[in-house]
Amino acid sequence: MDARRKSAIPGFHGMPMAKRQAIAESWAGLDEADLTALVDSGLSSAEADLLIENVIGRYSLPFAVATNFRINGHDTLVPMVVEEASVVAGCSYAAKLFRQGGGISASADESIMIGQIQLLDLPDIKTAIETIMSRKDEILQRANEAGGSIIARGGGALDLEARPIRNTAVGDMLILHLHYDVCDAMGANAINSAVEQIAPLIESLSGGRINLRILSNLSDRRLARAAGVIPRESLATADASGAEVVERIIEAATFADVDPYRAATHNKGVMNGIDALLLATGNDWRAVEAGAHAYAAKSGRYTSLTKWRRDEAGNLRGEIELPMAVGIVGGATRTHSGAQTALKLLGVKSAQDLAQVAAAVGLAQNLGAIRALATDGIQQGHMRMHARQLALAAGAASESARAVAQQLIDEDNIRMERALEIVRDWKQQL
Repeated sequence: MDARRKSAIPGFHGMPMAKRQAIAESWAGLDEADLTALVDSGLSSAEADLLIENVIGRYSLPFAVATNFRINGHDTLVPMVVEEASVVAGCSYAAKLFRQGGGISASADESIMIGQIQLLDLPDIKTAIETIMSRKDEILQRANEAGGSIIARGGGALDLEARPIRNTAVGDMLILHLHYDVCDAMGANAINSAVEQIAPLIESLSGGRINLRILSNLSDRRLARAAGVIPRESLATADASGAEVVERIIEAATFADVDPYRAATHNKGVMNGIDALLLATGNDWRAVEAGAHAYAAKSGRYTSLTKWRRDEAGNLRGEIELPMAVGIVGGATRTHSGAQTALKLLGVKSAQDLAQVAAAVGLAQNLGAIRALATDGIQQGHMRMHARQLALAAGAASESARAVAQQLIDEDNIRMERALEIVRDWKQQL
């Protein structure tokens, strides 16, 4: 990785798209095929028809990069695929604030996934556990017989855990957790194959009946974390000192910590950035969403995924921890050329690297949102970004949409009704 490269690129958002593409090309050494994947959605009609069922076309979303990120001492351009205005801008600005405090530090656990087996109608749960655990080594060996590239890479079954659950609506049940190292893959197919492989043996050992055999998306053995500091003076606005903004952000974070109604929206802001990164890289953002929200409720009460506090110097410190089941091999990361280009832009070498970036992005996205909420309010910046969408929706041609949007902003009247009037007037003048 070239230490001279800087992800802080002044004026990047105002450059023509061709100039931005040229910077990305130079940054990651993209070739013509990579650039074509960005422009042409990265997926042919024939490939789309093979990817899922009942295909009748393709659906495009903007592919952008968030700037200013410095993660574990390295500058990073973060690819993001998202339709919501202000997500990329907010994330880039927050990364700039973290950069002024030295950047974001991040870490990630090994890629351990959990596969679950549901056992019912057991004559005796305690005896079943003892019998199964006495044959644990054999069961783990049987799990690895499912084979696949993950075993070849050194991954595979690591441990077996028993979780009895009493007095459910369908009686007592025993849940077995297979812990499985999926290396650089997200790992759903591997873990599902492994639990299906061992199910007959476990059923015969237990004397019970197996129902479900499936991975869990609460991958709490596969956590990612990020943390960073923003100097308080960097947070000052025209109306508030840096210390006052620090206090307002902590107050906002406390609101999310204690109230699930606020926490849901707070965490949605976290996932705005993470989902956009995962979509760009061809990962299962829905699985990560499910795991994140389940993890937010691990105490029995739904709460914030991030923590914000004032350090001894009065600066703002933020932290995040959440499950991060991501991969850089297999699935859409292998079949979607746009996802391959995104991974090339990132320069990540492992699933753990990608998980660290995702955690850093989630922390930055959260800062961007709560800073805006605690100062000017979320709508001021969001509506300025939204003006361009209104211009297009009102029928402005792509070459005039920016001018229409700017007129809406200048008039401080960012509404569809006004956009329609402006577009109508422009068309009459042609």
